[in-house]
Amino acid sequence: MMDLVNNLALGFGIAFTPLNVGLCLLGALVGTLVGVLPGVGPLATIAMLLPITFGLHPVGALIMLAGIYYGAQYG
Repeated sequence: MMDLVNNLALGFGIAFTPLNVGLCLLGALVGTLVGVLPGVGPLATIAMLLPITFGLHPVGALIMLAGIYYGAQYG
């Protein structure tokens, strides 16, 4: 049981670093701006913005892609 709590704390600790929170907010903003365009859904938005994440570390890239997806879903 303690392993579960430790791993959960580790995951939240990594996810809520200022860089990752900023990447999530940036992804949600850009995803909303692109998702507002008619005919462009979340999957097309992720496909168009995927090259932005190539230079990022893997955790930050996945967090940014999640932000882009949810922003496009909202827009």
